[in-house]
Amino acid sequence: MLKRILLLAIFILQLSFLKASIVVLNGLSHSYQVEHGKVYKGKIEIENTGQQSQSVKLFLQDYSYNADGTTNYTAPHTNRKTNSDWIKMNTNLVTLKGKEKTEIHYEILVPDKIAEPGSYWSVIMVEPVEEIKPDNNKQGVNITSIIRYAIQVITDIDSENAKPDLKFEGVKIEKEEGRQIVKVAMANKGNLYCKPTINVEIYNKKNGQKLGSFSSLASGLLPQTSKSFHIDISGIAPDSYNAVLIATDENENAFALNVELDVKND
Repeated sequence: MLKRILLLAIFILQLSFLKASIVVLNGLSHSYQVEHGKVYKGKIEIENTGQQSQSVKLFLQDYSYNADGTTNYTAPHTNRKTNSDWIKMNTNLVTLKGKEKTEIHYEILVPDKIAEPGSYWSVIMVEPVEEIKPDNNKQGVNITSIIRYAIQVITDIDSENAKPDLKFEGVKIEKEEGRQIVKVAMANKGNLYCKPTINVEIYNKKNGQKLGSFSSLASGLLPQTSKSFHIDISGIAPDSYNAVLIATDENENAFALNVELDVKND
């Protein structure tokens, strides 16, 4: 029993000293308006913030997510709207010295013919390569921290003939750290990426008086995915209310839903 406790203490001590050294400097989402047969160029800027040399591998995967919090990284061609075949990187492996920065360049070669307008996407995974050096003189488990980055590459083609189609899939209120949070599950059933914001307008049930308007942060929503949008309504007293949810994207397309909200003390 004592041995198990000692091993657990070593595990926690090792874990507490883990620190990521690779960071992506120019964002985790790259979007392009593209045309048939054209070539587009992009880059990924990374830095090794640590003192030791670090190798990094890059590879493509398909990507989707759901409002329940699940995220799926899968092999290319899992998603029928993948653009993984269009993306060519100038390297799949780089080694950075301590405090060094570098750029990985990629090209997007858009096919001459694409059957369906709208958004196509995949992610470039940026993953440190950990060199495992076993030490036979040490007992226990060596813990290695690996933090991967997924950089979305989103290409919109013939977007004038495509559109998002936002659907409300669920609404609930949860208390988090003393705040009342409306969580709205929103799906994009269309064929075009968008970045909606959700607003909730709250009304007194008895006299119809508007008590407040609250908004979520804008967040990207890929076609055929869903996401939970969070809205802080902590200024509203516990009671039952009428409310209107309004989702608006960056092109001012609006989608609305009437709901009842029960704000509780606990």
